[in-house]
Amino acid sequence: MVCQRFDDPLVQTISELFTKISKLESLKPSKDVDMLFTQLVFTCMPPNPIDVTKLCKKIQEMRSKLIKLCGEAEGLLETHYSTLLGTSFDNPLDHLHIFPYFSNYLKLGLLEYNILTQNLSKKYVPNRVAFVGSGPLPLTSIVLASNHLPSTIFHNYDVDPSANLLASRLISSDPNLSKRMFFHTTDIMNVGPNTLKEYDVVFLAALVGMDKEAKIKVIEHLGKNMANGAILMLRSAHGARAFLYPVVDVCDLRGFEVLSVFHPTDEVINSVVVARKVSNNNIISPSTNQGGVINGINGNNNNHVMLPCKCAEINQGFNPLNQMSMIEELAAEEKHLV
Repeated sequence: MVCQRFDDPLVQTISELFTKISKLESLKPSKDVDMLFTQLVFTCMPPNPIDVTKLCKKIQEMRSKLIKLCGEAEGLLETHYSTLLGTSFDNPLDHLHIFPYFSNYLKLGLLEYNILTQNLSKKYVPNRVAFVGSGPLPLTSIVLASNHLPSTIFHNYDVDPSANLLASRLISSDPNLSKRMFFHTTDIMNVGPNTLKEYDVVFLAALVGMDKEAKIKVIEHLGKNMANGAILMLRSAHGARAFLYPVVDVCDLRGFEVLSVFHPTDEVINSVVVARKVSNNNIISPSTNQGGVINGINGNNNNHVMLPCKCAEINQGFNPLNQMSMIEELAAEEKHLV
């Protein structure tokens, strides 16, 4: 049987790029990695009506492998810079600007904070926040904790002990963040209600749950164990961007009231879903704005917002419109530090 939509020009281009990426000896930052991921991101970026759930098994398998490759490249890029920061400076947080896309994190952190304030009471400040899948360079948590939520406690979860070691080294010399930011090496599936109910907001990184089944299991676990009324912010993808990141359907958010869904059409790759945990005995049917309008809890506070996310931020790293390519910046920075 002919593979459905295999003759689609978009699918053909993505398949060709997947083949080239798969043949790379390493996904560590380099000229070839930069070039291929730049092409991939710009291929998937324009709005496209393609529905990846309707693709044939062969293309579905290719997409799944491609998402994993993107996740590996992201992790290697973050690991490089976290190592560079942690080993080169006594106070790494004073030098975060050496990360080529730190300015993107500053902008996206502000937007992320705005999303929270639109979906929570204006005077409400979350006391405890969890970030699941924080990685070796947890800039989202750092920016939010430093610039927008100066009294909030942040608990970062990652299954990789080396990632947490690098991340904790970044904040160890900061007298403020070192008292408010904690790192846990564990699978979130092993974290029970006694802990999860303590968080007012839980962020779920796009690459936690690399396929639909794994993602649903994590969401269901959070739905069973988060406190009623707590906010869940998770990342998804729409259209051709679903070749880069897993897709979350609002119907999968059992136990949550979906407050808003935003599908960006610009260089921000990820969609963002914002939901509120409800009582298991009072589950509310999802009510979303697919057009990208964020609704306040009262339903009368509408604003267009470009939604941020960690993976969208990492894709900025493959943006050829930057003044220097990723590899040029790596070479320049390492030369400067020698």
